Parts: sequence; C-alpha cells; structure tokens
Amino acid sequence: MEEKNMSDKKDIEENKTVAALSYVWILCLVPLFLKKNSKFCHFHAKQGLLLFIIEIVGMVIFPIPFLGWVLFILVVILSILGVKAALAGNYWEMPILGKYVDKLNL
Repeated sequence: MEEKNMSDKKDIEENKTVAALSYVWILCLVPLFLKKNSKFCHFHAKQGLLLFIIEIVGMVIFPIPFLGWVLFILVVILSILGVKAALAGNYWEMPILGKYVDKLNL
C-alpha cells in the first residue's frame, strides 16, 4: 500500500501544474492528451472538459442579462477553485457538476 501511496504523491507533485491547465478553457485538452497515464491530471482534465463544454454552450446564454451573467460568474469561480486545488495537489470535486464528470468515459 505504501508503494501505491508514494506513486500517487509522485504523480501529484510532477503533474499539478499541468493539471491546473485543465481549468483554463481549451487548455483542458493538454492534460487529456499529454498526461494520459496521470490519474491526477486525468481527474482534473475531465472536470475542466465539462467546464469547457458549459462555456461553449454558455456563449449563447452568457449575453442574457442576469441568467447568463450568473452562469458566467459560476464558471469563472469553479475554474479558479479548480486551479487552486490542482496547484495545491488536491483532488477536488466540483459542487453540483462533479457527479456528472464520472459519466465522461475518456
């Protein structure tokens, strides 16, 4: 068990900067394709991909007063929290959206 824990720590330390890219718009694809073997990167990249999809769809909704602005602010806040968690080396599940990330089979 200790060996697995050490490899997880090594994975996190080596890949937290790349995992943080997951929450920056289309850059979510970087960890998905370049760090396929990193469990930590893959976890954050899937969440970033979900946010990216919401941002693409949101381009139609964001200009709508109030509703669009609230959605835009939520996406920005979730992105900032995701970057912060990745740089801290934490597995952080996004509120509300996190349960849908498991449905992305990548």
